[in-house]
Amino acid sequence: MATLEIVKDPMHTAGKPFYFNSSAHLLRIGRERATTLSEFLDALHTCPDDSIFQHTFRTLEEHHFIRQGFSNDFAHWAFTVCNEVVLAEHLAGLDVRDFTSIASLRERIIKIVADYIQWSPNSKDRVAREPFYFCSSEIVVLHSLFIARNLAEFSEGLSHATVHCIHHHFIEARLRLKLMSNDFSLWLQEEMHLPEVARAVNRIDIYTATLENVRRKILRIVATAMD
Repeated sequence: MATLEIVKDPMHTAGKPFYFNSSAHLLRIGRERATTLSEFLDALHTCPDDSIFQHTFRTLEEHHFIRQGFSNDFAHWAFTVCNEVVLAEHLAGLDVRDFTSIASLRERIIKIVADYIQWSPNSKDRVAREPFYFCSSEIVVLHSLFIARNLAEFSEGLSHATVHCIHHHFIEARLRLKLMSNDFSLWLQEEMHLPEVARAVNRIDIYTATLENVRRKILRIVATAMD
């Protein structure tokens, strides 16, 4: 934290205010489904980008309170339904922070599955106990009463925001921002002109931290900048 900018005036007004929002998801089952790893691999090539995001990033909201276990729906299906433990471990090892586009994330998932089928040919056409349905979400943005025009108000709003708000701005926004950042960092960078603070927020580990921990880490980063 020693390299963070020190904000001389926490009440300095941003160019544009930050609006704390959350979102509701209308889950839709897509056309792609898989009952074998062969079908799963084919569907990975054709499913929409939002399905890849749905089964990786959005999973973090559903299981934000779990510190251990599978980090994405693909790994969960491979383990619990297909009983392909090695494949599940490889899929669970994906760190979405390493990717700057859905296309590159998709390619990595495809490679993991293809390599596994090549390593274990008998798994290719083995029928799973349940199909995997590729889903996506229609997003409805929900506005809150919290608005931040400076760092002090940002800290106050973040303290009272729901975990769904944290997910909306810290994880959900990554699809809209091409995985490069999050809404909090974008505002800190562009409106408050605090690039080091913005980078520190974006570096928060979304795997080892629950959404409540993400909130606390952001608050500590902002508090350090205001000291």
